[in-house]
Amino acid sequence: MVDSEIYDILRSVKTIALVGASDKEDRPSYKVMKFLLEQGYEVIPVNPVMAGQSLLDQKCYASLQEIPVSIDMVDVFRQSSFALEIAKEAIKINAKVLWLQIGVINEEAKALAENAGLRVVMDSCPKKEIEAHGLPW
Repeated sequence: MVDSEIYDILRSVKTIALVGASDKEDRPSYKVMKFLLEQGYEVIPVNPVMAGQSLLDQKCYASLQEIPVSIDMVDVFRQSSFALEIAKEAIKINAKVLWLQIGVINEEAKALAENAGLRVVMDSCPKKEIEAHGLPW
């Protein structure tokens, strides 16, 4: 995916479901969630172990289907083996973008999501992309 497409995605999304959210401050998912919140995105953590709890002042949900608002982007901090199931869930909730974090590579999940009309970014990090392009906008 070219930089202009990534820029367009990051500029157009408002609500992000972060799958694999962690309350451990040293974890990449925590750092990325905090950064995205600081950039003005609405970030909703998804982690079944933390469901109902608050993470960075945001209510945590057990699954994408439980989130009561429309989700623009699903940001995945899970092992690649979970990406296909998460892609199916992202399709069910009518997300617009499936973003697979650095190291999360699953061609089947990518193809499934793209065939359903989602834009897909794989093996990348929105925080790093924003920092690299001198954003926020």
